[in-house]
Amino acid sequence: MDETHGERAREVAAELNELTIGMVRHLLSDRQSMSLTTVAALSRLEQEGPLRLTVLAAAEGIAQPSMTALVQRLEAQDLASRVGHPEDGRVRLVAITDAGRALLAERRRAQSVRVADLLATLPEQDVRALGEAVHTALPLVRRMLRAGESTRPVSGGSAS
Repeated sequence: MDETHGERAREVAAELNELTIGMVRHLLSDRQSMSLTTVAALSRLEQEGPLRLTVLAAAEGIAQPSMTALVQRLEAQDLASRVGHPEDGRVRLVAITDAGRALLAERRRAQSVRVADLLATLPEQDVRALGEAVHTALPLVRRMLRAGESTRPVSGGSAS
């Protein structure tokens, strides 16, 4: 990476960081007593399917005892459950429940309303410009995130 490219990459990184922090702070200011870690764990279970608790803890970057406590709280709220492994009945996996999926869907809907309310404060021209920028940026960010995930060490999936 040449010096100009590296400098521009650092500038874009700082701008993406500012954007992310600003949006996350706004969206979490009314998080309905659910931590970001809880939402992240439920979202991962929704996207990836049932996982071993150890894999879920590693993927979310938290200690196994902390994830155990979190999963126990999710089970008590009927947002997650433990299920048998399809190939090894001795292994228990953590899965999201229908109630967990419904909760995530409602949170996403409420967050979309909050962002729409923010967008309503801008002139139509700015909303169009932001829409075009997001339409261009989102596929690039998704590709960047996938590339970043593929370079992280893998600690195993739901298989034994």
